[in-house]
Amino acid sequence: MTLAQWIAIAAIGLPALAIVLWPLLRRGAGRDAVRVEAAPDRRLELAEEKATTYRALKELEFDHEAGSLSDDDFQALRDRYEGRAAELISALDALGTPALRSAAERAVPPSRSWTRSPAAMVVGGLALLVLGVALGTGVSQYTKPDDTMIPPGSRVPVPTLPDPGPLLPGAPGTGTASMKPISPEILARMLEAARQSLNEGRYQEAIAAYQAVLKRDDKNVDAMTHLGLIVAIGGHADAALETFEKALKLDPKYAPAYLYTGQVLNEVKQDYAGAVKAWERYLALRTTGEERERVKALIQEARSKVPRR
Repeated sequence: MTLAQWIAIAAIGLPALAIVLWPLLRRGAGRDAVRVEAAPDRRLELAEEKATTYRALKELEFDHEAGSLSDDDFQALRDRYEGRAAELISALDALGTPALRSAAERAVPPSRSWTRSPAAMVVGGLALLVLGVALGTGVSQYTKPDDTMIPPGSRVPVPTLPDPGPLLPGAPGTGTASMKPISPEILARMLEAARQSLNEGRYQEAIAAYQAVLKRDDKNVDAMTHLGLIVAIGGHADAALETFEKALKLDPKYAPAYLYTGQVLNEVKQDYAGAVKAWERYLALRTTGEERERVKALIQEARSKVPRR
């Protein structure tokens, strides 16, 4: 049995056994320990987000039934929202019950069930341990370490990304003729989901989401630019710069494309003069915002690296 299998067994089986046997181990510590009530504002926040996620799932189903979403896109977005709903439910459960039990309720001992007997708990713990062993044996067969790379000029390793496919308007597979039109609201939600995946480092999810947008709107500069950014993160600077250029031809006032162009020119190409020019164009378009100060500092640093004639 490999080291990875033993690690998986320990990570899955032992915590499960400890959870089951914990009531037996803490029997002598007293049964009237009162859990501290979680902060109400956090509980309300999680409950509101859960309700919003459920509404989004219903809207996805409606859009899918109406023919506005393809089966693949519907499945991907539904899996994402369902996963988030599961996380929220787990978080709410972890906060415990919202109110403490009354003194009268604590005075009445709970009725014992056969499921609470020591023998039943031990049997259940052993069953979970066996399950952990089985899962651990299978985990190593389907897992492998993430491949990473350090692109030229980058300071940190990034995932080796798959070929994202066609990026530019007019490329095969990005046309909208065979796709049903969707409402601007749905398109905005798709872009928001893609942006969240990108911000959280889930690059393959972001690639799929942005490509889904481009299938319906092959001139969407938001999707095109950020897909180019992912390509740049993967170490393909030339393809990224070409994508930014195409996006700016469609919308010369789309500021993020200038921001990312400057980053690639500065960090990868060492074209400091070109980076300064791109960032200055960004500042001309973005007259407000917290990002301006950071970009100003980048411009000053890049200017100091420009060779003097």
